[in-house]
Amino acid sequence: MPVRRGSSPAMLKVLKHSSDERNAAALLRYWDGDGAVRLYEEDESAVLLERADGSRSLMAMALSGGDTQAAEILAETVARLYARRASNIPLRLTPLSEWFSSLYAHETVTPLLGHCAAVARGLLATERDIVPLHGDLHHDNVLDGGERGWLAVDPKALIGERTYEVANLLGNPFPYGDIVHSPDRMQRLAQLYAARLGLPVERVLAFALAHAGLSASWHIEEDRDPAYRLRCADILSPLVDAS
Repeated sequence: MPVRRGSSPAMLKVLKHSSDERNAAALLRYWDGDGAVRLYEEDESAVLLERADGSRSLMAMALSGGDTQAAEILAETVARLYARRASNIPLRLTPLSEWFSSLYAHETVTPLLGHCAAVARGLLATERDIVPLHGDLHHDNVLDGGERGWLAVDPKALIGERTYEVANLLGNPFPYGDIVHSPDRMQRLAQLYAARLGLPVERVLAFALAHAGLSASWHIEEDRDPAYRLRCADILSPLVDAS
């Protein structure tokens, strides 16, 4: 709910008991407003946040011919979140091995999900560059903060290999398959994020495949159609095998 904190616009967010953002406050405090909205106050069930209410939208940008421009901004946002901090990394962060539990629970549903799960296990067995992760970056979770630039919101508060941070970006903007479901775009964005962030392109593609399977598994759990995410996985699978 949009509110005011004194004379400043703010956002009040009340968390459900089952929310997967229970540890978000600790991560926002760690980032301290650099690349993400500021945390003003918190208690066990709610957070009061800086409101990023600028008029620009990455979703609108991507849908109006600016897909690459939006990707560049998302890469810059990730770079800001990667910056070294003086404070200690929060203890209450979810490891990727736990985050992928839904995929492992559904890997026998289709051979494609089985392939995604196998790729995920291989990646997590060889994790490197372990950092705090937002875990759900996409075009609607990076907002225009006006003079403060583009700011991430709604982190899942994970910890794991930093390459995973861009995995969700190859499958977005959701649900616009006319933009997303393209092997050339998948390859091009993987190369863009790898170049801008110093990541191995083959692991960008592999994490994107694993995450597509994970997203499809969440859809299955929620009785939603997983076709969009499975199509992402189907496109990524030969790219990963080739790399």
